[in-house]
Amino acid sequence: MNIENLFKHKKVVYSLEVFPPKKTNSIDTVYNTLYGLRGLPVDFISVTYGAGGSDTQQNKTCEIASLIKSEYNIEPVSHLTCLNSTKEDIIKTLDNLKKNNVQNILALRGDKSDTVIPKNDFKYASDLVEFIKKYDDSFNVLGACYPECHSDCDTIYQDIENLKRKIDAGVTSLITQLFFDNEHFYTFMDKLQKANINIPVEAGIMPIVNKNQIQRIVSMCGASLPRALTKILSKYSDDPIALKDAGIYYATNQIIDLVANDVRGIHLYTMNNVDVATNITNSIKNIITSSNK
Repeated sequence: MNIENLFKHKKVVYSLEVFPPKKTNSIDTVYNTLYGLRGLPVDFISVTYGAGGSDTQQNKTCEIASLIKSEYNIEPVSHLTCLNSTKEDIIKTLDNLKKNNVQNILALRGDKSDTVIPKNDFKYASDLVEFIKKYDDSFNVLGACYPECHSDCDTIYQDIENLKRKIDAGVTSLITQLFFDNEHFYTFMDKLQKANINIPVEAGIMPIVNKNQIQRIVSMCGASLPRALTKILSKYSDDPIALKDAGIYYATNQIIDLVANDVRGIHLYTMNNVDVATNITNSIKNIITSSNK
């Protein structure tokens, strides 16, 4: 199914993200995650991979995406980065995805690395989107956006101009980077509307449920921590069980508020944590069902 059609038939789309294991771990770990998520009322599951974008990582992503479709009858979205890929690499991946009936791609530039020299074929995600659509227009392409501005942009307005290029190249819907303050999202949506960007935007939500996530997440994406969340982290950071419950509660409240304010979709970054994803999904599924009536 083309994800674009989901937004035509549903007011609120709900999706999850999983990721393949690190090189040192068995791929069975993500299979166990998918097995644990079976039966949850989700519209699609996206599959990411590391910034390096090696053939092995891409093959794992394709393998997992294919399994999601064939075994669980859920539409997969395969992440595809381009900074460290040649055109030949991308063609190889596109052919593999098509062979496995994976129709939807989240096109990303990919993170810069100190240890990997970028290839020169693609500089921006918009270049990748344009290449995909020219190579095979049957793929539906999603894009990423940043409510608090991409770290490489000087202003949010510069970032929105870059976003327009992706949309002009063929992106049909967007998934945001994670954020913890809904007001940033609402302000961002107002700016998109003023810029005449009207394609569906899913809000990316990641529950913070353990102490090790905190610094890593903030340094990785630059998302700001609102006072309410900072107090939660400060109070419960040394109590893992309480922090997990508080993180689930905070993320659930974020989602409820977003749905009440007519968000077009929720994309839950699961971190392959079945228990957390199940808890949150079960808490908000009736709210999303009600909004889709």
